[in-house]
Amino acid sequence: MEKIIMNYLEKFNKNITMTNYKNLDEKSKEFIKKISFQYQFSFQELKQLIDFAIDFKMWHEDEIYKVFKSEYANRKQAFNDIRKKWEDLREKSNSYIKFSKELYKDDVRKISFTKFKSNKAALGSCPVASANTRCCNLLTLDAVQSCGFDCSYCSIQSFYNQDKIGFDENFKTNLQNLELDANEIYHIGTGQSSDSLMWGNKEGILDALFEFAKNNQNVILEFKTKSNNIKYFLENEVPANIICTWSLNTPTIIENEEHLTASLEKRVEAAKKLSDKGVLVGFHFHPIVHYENYLKEYEEVYKTLIETFDSKKVALVSFGTLTFIKPVINKIRSRNFKSKILQMPMSEANSKQSYPLKIKKEMFKHAYDSFKPWHKDVYFYLCMEDESLWKDVFGYEYSSNNQMEEFMKMSYMNKIKQNSSVHINTKTNN
Repeated sequence: MEKIIMNYLEKFNKNITMTNYKNLDEKSKEFIKKISFQYQFSFQELKQLIDFAIDFKMWHEDEIYKVFKSEYANRKQAFNDIRKKWEDLREKSNSYIKFSKELYKDDVRKISFTKFKSNKAALGSCPVASANTRCCNLLTLDAVQSCGFDCSYCSIQSFYNQDKIGFDENFKTNLQNLELDANEIYHIGTGQSSDSLMWGNKEGILDALFEFAKNNQNVILEFKTKSNNIKYFLENEVPANIICTWSLNTPTIIENEEHLTASLEKRVEAAKKLSDKGVLVGFHFHPIVHYENYLKEYEEVYKTLIETFDSKKVALVSFGTLTFIKPVINKIRSRNFKSKILQMPMSEANSKQSYPLKIKKEMFKHAYDSFKPWHKDVYFYLCMEDESLWKDVFGYEYSSNNQMEEFMKMSYMNKIKQNSSVHINTKTNN
């Protein structure tokens, strides 16, 4: 018996380093160690039990040492019971009723700024494009590396050092030297590696981007943000080919999952100020999150936009939802904060984890139907979603990514021309 225990101890010490054991609090560590020796779980069982323990605490549910029974008949029964409790929590509608900002106060990020020198402008393709999802072929321009906001679901955290924000000292020069085909229309976004507006004109990034937009009228330059930092835009003439878009969510999700970002009210207010100035705006509902009464709460946000904005001055509205790769899931589990974001029914989606198609169809169709007054004037699309959803949601579909890209660019360019004409006429009349 002693030999068996020693063998398991050796195995435990070796395997535990390949799990998320280090992310447990001390009480949970001791409990996991105790039950591991009692039931001698396999490596895969132990690995999953540790993740279950992290999830229970993150979801603000009863912790594993509270739900684990005092005695089980065998190892298999013990593991299956905890897995069933974990699965039941994922299947039910999440409720944020027990959540508050206080739950996040001990895990607020501390960031520092760094500079680096790149040899060329970081112009690339959308990093999450997939052969099985309909994609607009967006080009991305990494003006800043990493984000100062702290959204629980963010994928940026798995690509960069989360605590360091990088600014390219050669950004302006590299942007000026970027060679583009004058006969081609480009759609370029700056909000993939960091928030587009939260930094303002730090290190001259907006000076450089505005100059780039002015000198390249064949570029549709999109700034995507969760901030209300529009000071630079209000104080300067904004090139007509710049579109400012806001990622929006319900107050419930903003308060509990989108930490440090501007409130919904402040985001909408900022968008309205730029729209009134003559800047084209757009809105991204990405991710739409499934939780208790979520459809009703999202509908209130949709109504607010319809009542606040002239659809002829809105270029786009996009829909998307939570989609995770394993490194992001592991990164979320390494954090010491409360979040319901992983407490969701997950299905395989192009080698990633996301909601089942049935839930996606419900959330996207509800969103699009809610925007019926805008259907004729605004370009709607699904971002990074299975191509099979388009027909059910919009009543039409594209045959290829290239066709979608073509229609999107055409719609945006027409909006830019119309908006420019209205803006010029307004100035002339005044």
